[in-house]
Amino acid sequence: MPCLQRISKLIHRGTLGLGFLVCFAAGAHAGQSAVAMPDRYSAETAEAIIRSGGNAVDAAVASAFVLAVTYPEAGNIGGGGFMLSYMGSEAAFLDFRERAPLAAHRDMYLDDAGNFIPDRALTGGLASGVPGTVRGLQAAHERYGSLPWKTLLEPAIALAAKGFDVHPDLAIMARDKIRETDGRANFAEHFSALAEQSTFTQPALARTLERIADDPEDFYSGAVARQIVAASQGSGGIISLKDMAEYRAVWRTPLQYYWRGQQVLAAPPPSSGGLALLQLLGITDFAEPLFREAGHNSPQYVHLLAEIEKRVFADRAEYLGDADYVAVPVGKLLDPLYLMRRAATLNPGAISDAKNTKPGLESHQTTHFSILDPAGNAVALTFTLNWEFGSGVVVAAAGFLMNNEMDDFSAKVGVPNKFGVVGNDNNAIAPGKRMLSSMSPTIFLQDGKTALVIGTPGGSTIFTSIYQVILNIYSYRMPLQAAVDATRFHHQLPDARLIRHDRREIPTKTRRELEAMGYTVEANSWGDLGDVQAILNADGEVQAAADTRGRGIARVFSN
Repeated sequence: MPCLQRISKLIHRGTLGLGFLVCFAAGAHAGQSAVAMPDRYSAETAEAIIRSGGNAVDAAVASAFVLAVTYPEAGNIGGGGFMLSYMGSEAAFLDFRERAPLAAHRDMYLDDAGNFIPDRALTGGLASGVPGTVRGLQAAHERYGSLPWKTLLEPAIALAAKGFDVHPDLAIMARDKIRETDGRANFAEHFSALAEQSTFTQPALARTLERIADDPEDFYSGAVARQIVAASQGSGGIISLKDMAEYRAVWRTPLQYYWRGQQVLAAPPPSSGGLALLQLLGITDFAEPLFREAGHNSPQYVHLLAEIEKRVFADRAEYLGDADYVAVPVGKLLDPLYLMRRAATLNPGAISDAKNTKPGLESHQTTHFSILDPAGNAVALTFTLNWEFGSGVVVAAAGFLMNNEMDDFSAKVGVPNKFGVVGNDNNAIAPGKRMLSSMSPTIFLQDGKTALVIGTPGGSTIFTSIYQVILNIYSYRMPLQAAVDATRFHHQLPDARLIRHDRREIPTKTRRELEAMGYTVEANSWGDLGDVQAILNADGEVQAAADTRGRGIARVFSN
């Protein structure tokens, strides 16, 4: 019986993780591995791939395609993302972020009076950038994969054809998206069944995945590309066959920073998240005396985080953009003397005004997973459609959703996007340009060995969430699951006085003291702050944690 058929049967028996092993001839190898994944299907797939001899990238590719089926609010083939890897002692960063179509222009979301029309960048065909996920996964496999490409797509094809059990949270999100896109996109025609049945099948997506398994170039220059262009232009979009054919994933050098004796690998531009995370960590250490009397998540601790985050967001708005189009002063922004100067401006007793928090140099819906294989290879992969279910536009003949990443550009300088962040000309729309992102897949190394693999969704809250988990681990010595699950806070410009927190109760005393300082304290408007998936390898013990805010699964196992 072909491998695909065996997987299909095992899915319905709930034994994919065990049965999938028989589909490979590769020998298992000893060692401790871990996966921290957004749902049970991706966790089962990643574990099965590694148990059968695949490496971390093999597991990442297979899991990413599975998430395109079972996690449609964020997993995708119609979006893009970043992959940070540490394979065989080689650190690498793969940028498969979406690009603006060649027909895009700076003022495409402004009306005749120059006013920003937010919905144009969020719903319908005009909201989508050129998707990069398939090209990115193909590039990752070509460089590091050890199992056959077609084999890695078989779990996703089986789940699309035979169906998966719909999680209640997914059904709720689908209902919300149907209301949001009513009459403006074809989302309901294809995904209304998510709210009506326990098993959701996607035969059109299965056929598309089979095409990609046979030849990934079909997505960019064949039948699937033509379907994407038809769906885009039929819903008011501007993606062309030339856009699809010219899309390339780009290998970039990861940012590297030394923090408390560990080497931190982080995402370079067009991510703002990696640079911002390193700034947050650096400024925190230079401000260490201010933290000595600040207990974890105390009002003073939250205030100090807000003061640091305010300065990092000021730098983000001023200096960050696609490094292929603008000169990003990475070295200056990470210079220890610069970070020391930024730490010296923190006000431990009062809120710094937004107008006085300037750049310092002179002159939502995403998903993440973390994987560690027995050889110590690691992958941190974050990919996205932007908001839940992207633009709401389904490539009908192909069965998948398109992104709404164009909202991540600065459509108008100084005007906040959906996540409330602002930017300048560095992140203005231009043909072929990649929009700025906050995605921050991160890997820590200790003496050349993987120590931490971490990332999260959450838009502009991504790097502040990762930052707090890192402090929970290394400053407050929490076990990994506790560090991931602890209440998180977020602060960003342009609002100098708003503190957001998870949708859970915080101590009344903490709230009152922050309000007495002048802060407004609110639950985060779009839900919990992130869905962290992390693996920690320390003191001879591997821990894995899936954030209890989401529906993820974390496992540590030996072959």
